[in-house]
Amino acid sequence: MKCRRCKAEAEVALPSHNTAFCRDCFLLYFSRQVDHAIRRHAMFTRADRVLVALSGGKDSLSLMLELANLGYSATGLHVDLGIPVSSQRARKRVEDFCAMNGLDLKVVELAAEGLAIPEVKEAVYRPVCSICGKIKRHYFNRMALEGGYTALATGHNLDDEVARLFANTLRWDEAYLSDQGPCLPDEGGFARKVKPLYRLSEFETAAYAFLRGIEHHKDACPYSPGASFTGHKKLWGELEWKSPGSKVSFYEGFLERGRPAFAARDREKGFELRPCASCGSPTSQELCGVCRVRAAVAERRGG
Repeated sequence: MKCRRCKAEAEVALPSHNTAFCRDCFLLYFSRQVDHAIRRHAMFTRADRVLVALSGGKDSLSLMLELANLGYSATGLHVDLGIPVSSQRARKRVEDFCAMNGLDLKVVELAAEGLAIPEVKEAVYRPVCSICGKIKRHYFNRMALEGGYTALATGHNLDDEVARLFANTLRWDEAYLSDQGPCLPDEGGFARKVKPLYRLSEFETAAYAFLRGIEHHKDACPYSPGASFTGHKKLWGELEWKSPGSKVSFYEGFLERGRPAFAARDREKGFELRPCASCGSPTSQELCGVCRVRAAVAERRGG
């Protein structure tokens, strides 16, 4: 195939767009997709300070590098989960990446916060993936607010967003469906949350990371096997292979027609948030979910 833009030999084929690009044109395409997402949803400007959540995977590192290349003021944030071997490797990838590219980095160690994920897994009898996600979001939000950042950016790509939307739709989870999208405002004690990669597929971010020579953390979390999220992504991957463009059509259709309807229902119901009695984070109960988990870990440790 030939590159759609310059007619040179193509290196990256994109069936969902019925096109292909050479190396340089693909990198330009990727950059324009990120910039378009930022501008379309007014996520932030070059005058703003952006905190980027860095897991060590290809998506978050690719986002961080591209924001820096586009001239945005971005600082990385890595949450060390305290999982033996896995967390050490992920953290090293993040630290090496930021050092190599001259990027600022902040690190939160969950072990020091009394929330190391192995201990959480033993103390709380619920799926650890959902609890881990809750804890990470808690510290992402806290660090963004305390640091005075304009926005908190995550590396969620189109595949991530579609799988999450699919899961929420299967459960008809109105609370999540009402605010799922590439940009959430800063209100009610929550920082502004943005997803500049939402227009790009997992394959596209993987191609970007490869072409940019980004060394990323590839090991799967030892606690993730059997997670429904992985199965949903596989299912949508098969659908996309049979019907290219299905993912973006499903997601964009939801943003245009589904989300406004669920948001209206959520406003009708509404519920009051108040500061957590322990950490001050917004919650509907006396203690937020993360502080309750921390208490459970402390209790088990004391027992």
